[in-house]
Amino acid sequence: MSTGTGTPSAPAPTPTTPTRTSSMFSSLKIRNYRLFFLGQVVSNTGTWMQRIAQDWLVLSLTGSATAVGFTTALQFLPMLLFGLYGGVLVDRLPKRRTLLFTQSAMAVTGLALAVLTLTGHVQVWHVYLAAFLVGLATVVDNPARQSFVTEMVGRDQLQNAVSLNSANFQSARLVGPAVAGLMITGVGTGWAFLFNGLSFVAPIAGLLLMRARELHVVERAPRGKGQLREGLRYVAGRPELIWTIALVGFVGTFGFNFPVYLSAFADDVFHAGAGSYSLFNTLMAVGSLAGALLAARRGTARMRVLIMAAVTFGLLETIAALAPSLWLFALLMAPIGMFGMTVNVTANTSVQMATDPAMRGRVMALYMMVFMGGSPVGAPIAGWITDAYGVRAGLAVGGAISALAATAIALVLARVGGLRLSVGWNGGHPHVRFVPRERREELTAAA
Repeated sequence: MSTGTGTPSAPAPTPTTPTRTSSMFSSLKIRNYRLFFLGQVVSNTGTWMQRIAQDWLVLSLTGSATAVGFTTALQFLPMLLFGLYGGVLVDRLPKRRTLLFTQSAMAVTGLALAVLTLTGHVQVWHVYLAAFLVGLATVVDNPARQSFVTEMVGRDQLQNAVSLNSANFQSARLVGPAVAGLMITGVGTGWAFLFNGLSFVAPIAGLLLMRARELHVVERAPRGKGQLREGLRYVAGRPELIWTIALVGFVGTFGFNFPVYLSAFADDVFHAGAGSYSLFNTLMAVGSLAGALLAARRGTARMRVLIMAAVTFGLLETIAALAPSLWLFALLMAPIGMFGMTVNVTANTSVQMATDPAMRGRVMALYMMVFMGGSPVGAPIAGWITDAYGVRAGLAVGGAISALAATAIALVLARVGGLRLSVGWNGGHPHVRFVPRERREELTAAA
């Protein structure tokens, strides 16, 4: 990983020493990023409102958790099928113009769904189609947004900006579900879709108002053959990339199926309405926001933080599956959100900081394909387990797989890196970490 100057650093195997920023919000001092950030606050709020409304509408139309899972799968299926090709396009195209197109396309989709719902003509296949079309736009939009951050802030502020993007998303997640719950119960789901469609005016305006001369433009990859294979070889040759992506693949596929779980817990387990479903999402967003802000303040993105957060996230999900009351389940949403966001931000930051700018579109497309594209596999499985064995079983299985995957990857990394597990006491407190094999006898004697 480079040190922020564009010059390759010493041959350290993992990206653990990024430049520290002066404050938690330092990247907001940059005008172009500030415009982007403010636009995304509005748009992300609308996106979360549509997600809540979409899941509730499908559940009310069909009464099936499997249908909710199928809707989620359709939204993420394009990323699984075409994600890598989206990354190739992003490395070739100007990022700002690409984002103008994708944001406009998603606005049109939201407005069309609003018209169908408000006029009373909506059918479940309309929601399926809208979810799939949004997924198609996301194939290009996600890697373009991830890569465009570098052009706005430069490498010195990259880690801070990545963390603030996540905090931005979770702030909107805090507001969006709460507003959506009130709107659904008060005036109906169609108005949530309408707000989402109109919310894209903010990011489009922000992109148009940016000063092109202040962007750190990265040289685009020329059109040519073999660029997809080149990106895969690039990731395969870097353990700090491939193992991080593998871990978020397991967690994203089996642990992050909350649209299936939370709607079923609100409706089937606790026999509550849309307000409780909104409450679960809001409390999870509070924890997620805390996790994102802590990541923005943290100066490093270490693999051990990622592993520990993933294990804790899985264990908390398993515990929540056994919660006997609505309020205990709701309270567990906050720490689940915090550790889930720690996994997301730490992995995202690690991958971006370890990737060459010319390859970032392809690498981030692979990252997003694995993380988000796992939903077409995981969501239907979660929905089927929920319908067949109950939502408690579905959530418990997802959490267990996440924790076991993180543990297995930690052991593999330890073996590949020639490490051993060290357990002892330090200052009267238990101390657990992986250390080089040759230091095992020294640490045992010291303990």
